[in-house]
Amino acid sequence: MPSPPRLSFLDLDFDPLDAFMAAQAMADRARRGDGFAYVATPNVDHMVRLEQQPELRTLYEDAWLTLCDSRILEVFARISKLALPCAPGADIVEMLFLGHIRPDDVVLVIGGSQSQADRLRTDFGLKNLRWFDAPHGLRTNAAARAACVNFIRNNPAHYIFLAVGSPQQEMIAREAREASCTGVAICCGAALEFLSGETRRAPEWMRQARLEWLHRLASEPGRLWRRYIVDGPRIFGIWRRWQAAQRRSSARSAAMVTSPH
Repeated sequence: MPSPPRLSFLDLDFDPLDAFMAAQAMADRARRGDGFAYVATPNVDHMVRLEQQPELRTLYEDAWLTLCDSRILEVFARISKLALPCAPGADIVEMLFLGHIRPDDVVLVIGGSQSQADRLRTDFGLKNLRWFDAPHGLRTNAAARAACVNFIRNNPAHYIFLAVGSPQQEMIAREAREASCTGVAICCGAALEFLSGETRRAPEWMRQARLEWLHRLASEPGRLWRRYIVDGPRIFGIWRRWQAAQRRSSARSAAMVTSPH
């Protein structure tokens, strides 16, 4: 089934798929074996970073799928009259492991811990889950990223889970694509921590109430306070400026249509 047309929101093109549709699309592509493709899952943190570091935008533009991993962004899009469903990376990853990945599939995990990988291998009965202990300094160290890419290339897989944080995971994904690797990769951040039980995810009611960020902040305040208290609120200004630019663009288009020749 073809994917719906992309939607432009906050100057980034998104694929308007929910988590179920995204997991199905990834599984279909993994079965077809159509070379290498990667899925980016931008959230508020990513969008704030992109405004400050626009050179990273191509990491998302080059992705096979770019999905909205934020219920806050989903609300902003709805107010802007755009139907952009939230597709949380953690939900997609869980659906893949529960409903699509088969025991004999080759699954690569880049990042995380050995114990996390062992838990996933045991819990889901996977015979070919292979873990790579990603080096430090991935963002600035091209050799470290190349080591990750070499592991992907030397271990042809159906599914690749890049769990090394953003933008490192997107950088590795694009470099793996350029290196003609195989498989379907998803830049999944902390999703495997939740799935393995290493980190407790917010209860369902908090997710539905769009308060998952609050649960994460309360769980890891020392690490996440700046992301959610200082950087995160900048998304309001980014959205307002984007709305104003959209209104100006619409006004110019209307003026061109109505102006006499």
